[in-house]
Order: sequence, then structure tokens, then C-alpha cells
Amino acid sequence: MRQTDFWDRMGQAFGPAYARSVAKDQALTELGGRTVTAALADGIDVQIIWRAVCAQYDDRIPSRLK
Repeated sequence: MRQTDFWDRMGQAFGPAYARSVAKDQALTELGGRTVTAALADGIDVQIIWRAVCAQYDDRIPSRLK
């Protein structure tokens, strides 16, 4: 998955503005307590980050995006 695909999925799941807020402000257990933004900066694979977002927000992510 490319970062553009990741951000597209984030936007579809949360809305464009809230997606950036979630990425910047929410620490995810599956990412070792990192935020999405920090994980991206640390070079974590985008697919791993997306899976962590899906796990954290399972009820919010449409199945077609998982």
C-alpha cells in the first residue's frame, strides 16, 4: 500500500479533517504507543500502520477498506 492509498482510506473512514487529527493525536497500542504520524516518520510500513488503525477503530472502518 502506498501512502496516498493510506490517506485516501483514512479520509473515507474518518473524513479528511478528522483523519489528520486521528493520525496526529491518537497513540495506537499496535504501533508501540506511537501515533500514525510518528509511525510514518519512523519508517513503519504503511500496511502495518493501516492494520493498526483498523484494529483500533474496527467499528469505524468499513469492511471494504480493510
